[in-house]
Amino acid sequence: MGHTSRPYTNALNRLKDANLRPTRQRLALARLLFDDGHRHVTAEQLHSEAMSNNIKVSLATVYNTLHQFTDARLLNEIVIDSGRSYFDTNTEPHYHFYCEEDGMLSDIPAGDVKIDNIPNMPNGTELASVDLVFRLRRNQAAKDAA
Repeated sequence: MGHTSRPYTNALNRLKDANLRPTRQRLALARLLFDDGHRHVTAEQLHSEAMSNNIKVSLATVYNTLHQFTDARLLNEIVIDSGRSYFDTNTEPHYHFYCEEDGMLSDIPAGDVKIDNIPNMPNGTELASVDLVFRLRRNQAAKDAA
């Protein structure tokens, strides 16, 4: 017979591994973020989910927690523009498609993109990461079909 873990085990282990104190709010938000596979979420979307799950948390606390999780490398922040960021639970190297009309962000496996030439970097620096977002909009044929 299989062993069923307790509801907060996954979230608790992630927080402990990241050396983050497992407060009630962090645990609750970590469960929403990590218990159903990889996803992209804005702070507002996560706040709305928390409220609909009777998790009492302010939007400011959601923002602070997302940034703490990002600093601890539990999440990656994808900045779309100055007013919109998504938080990605998939921290492995990969890229994104972003649909401008509906705000949908989807993963592109790193192996599906080939970068042939990286410019010379300034002395004393090294490449930390590459953030690549392909911005999409529906073409006229797709709009006509809708």
